[in-house]
Amino acid sequence: MFDPREKVALFIDGANLYSTARTIGFDIDYKMLLQEFQKTGYLLRAYYYTALIEDQEYSSIRPLIDWLDYNGYKVVTKPVKEFVDSSGRRKIKGNMDIELAVDAMEIVEHVDHIVLFSGDGDFRSLVEALQRKGRKVSVVSTLQTQPPMIADDLRRQADHFIDLATLSKKVGRDPGERPARPGADRPRRVETDDEDDDY
Repeated sequence: MFDPREKVALFIDGANLYSTARTIGFDIDYKMLLQEFQKTGYLLRAYYYTALIEDQEYSSIRPLIDWLDYNGYKVVTKPVKEFVDSSGRRKIKGNMDIELAVDAMEIVEHVDHIVLFSGDGDFRSLVEALQRKGRKVSVVSTLQTQPPMIADDLRRQADHFIDLATLSKKVGRDPGERPARPGADRPRRVETDDEDDDY
């Protein structure tokens, strides 16, 4: 699947990867994740995308973002949008698909293999465009849930599918091992505007 001579770039849809790992019962150890993919070839870049709630006094995801930023990841964030739905409920949305797609198309000439950490079916067109440029694309998500966390058309389009569950021993840790931080809990999942259509 990987050739050690390949230049590799990782594109991580943060909210999607978080919810996939949580659903199958482990936390991602991002240091181990980086090390695992450094073994596969020449890891040129590792991008991490997430939306942030700017007006919160404390964001539980901020320590992770800061750590990633200082430890080999290129972190891409944007503020979430707040709105009131038709039933009067306050909702927040933050979709990073466009930012991820633009960055992938900009780096495509400099890499051989792109690894996309997302099950979002909206990325099928991006995968196809990268393949037209002669690049290999692997997609990381899971089939271990009902329904699967990966859209079928995305899995079919990818050159390789890697089930996140098979990586759990290499890049995961038990949620109970999470270091306690005052006032911190699990990162709040930001609902994306196309969430219902993804799976």
